[in-house]
Amino acid sequence: MDWQGQKLANILMQIILVVSTITAFGIGYSIGSFQMMMFTYAGGVVLTALITVPNWQFFNHHHLKWLDPSEAERHPMPQLNDAAVAAPKKKATKIK
Repeated sequence: MDWQGQKLANILMQIILVVSTITAFGIGYSIGSFQMMMFTYAGGVVLTALITVPNWQFFNHHHLKWLDPSEAERHPMPQLNDAAVAAPKKKATKIK
């Protein structure tokens, strides 16, 4: 699953869970059955898992392009020293 596919899966998960929650509450309230509400919500959770957990093809539209290992060895990334990485400390000023 690529980055856009993960984002799509997250959005789908949120939408399906919210819709199943509202649907379950509506069914449970109209019938007057807490058990039926929980079964409906559980069905929504299972449906969400079936849609978002497997690596479906529509989650793989933006393939990642990895750098060839021989190319990576020829052009290594520059290493930063510890002084450049550390953020400079600011002096605390008193507010009067």
